[in-house]
Amino acid sequence: MKNYIQPGHTITLTAPAAVTSGAGMLVGAIFSIAAHDAASGEPVEALTVGVVDINKVGSQAWAVGDKVYWDNTNKRTTKTATDNTLIGVALGAVGSGADDTTGRVRLNGSF
Repeated sequence: MKNYIQPGHTITLTAPAAVTSGAGMLVGAIFSIAAHDAASGEPVEALTVGVVDINKVGSQAWAVGDKVYWDNTNKRTTKTATDNTLIGVALGAVGSGADDTTGRVRLNGSF
């Protein structure tokens, strides 16, 4: 097929702010995980699909299959849909303790 470019699991984006490897970032409607550190405005390879452990809001329990959203203001994931971007689903249950700040998410890619 002459118009095929790539699978799109990892793409090159312009970092919207300084990012570190493994950090989430939102570029327009594209949510991804930075594959390496990059300064604001620099190109960064970014994962758009797959399973990742990512920073989440503490004191919020997750069940397997819960929809997960990106809170771009606080740079973390949440179950709260209002004013946030849907990025995938929870793949593991997480407790509601204040120290429960990591969740496992299957990224759905850009919608």
